[in-house]
Amino acid sequence: MRGRVGRAAAASWCYLLSSATTPDAEERLAALERSNNGFELAEVDLDLRGEGTILGTRQKGVNDLKLASLRRDRELVGLARDVAFDIVDRDPGLVDHPDIAEEVRFLVDDDDREFLFKN
Repeated sequence: MRGRVGRAAAASWCYLLSSATTPDAEERLAALERSNNGFELAEVDLDLRGEGTILGTRQKGVNDLKLASLRRDRELVGLARDVAFDIVDRDPGLVDHPDIAEEVRFLVDDDDREFLFKN
């Protein structure tokens, strides 16, 4: 909706309607009322939906990281990602990193493994 309401000099109106009466739906509507900042609205949505998963395609709910939050620990997660890519770029089979290979086998099931290698 951003950029679609109030584009000209004339006064504009936007009616927000929802058949859902959940607290999350009410918070989304309240956020739309108080802000036209897309980044702020995305943060509200992230708070309401949850971070989703790292592996797979689920885009809402509790994240599957055990010790970190994608949102709260953004810099740390980015650093861990960079280190992981560096390790895998130099040792794709993790031959020199047997402990990491074992942990990956333990934590990543067949569906997640297929998802990882598909992308």
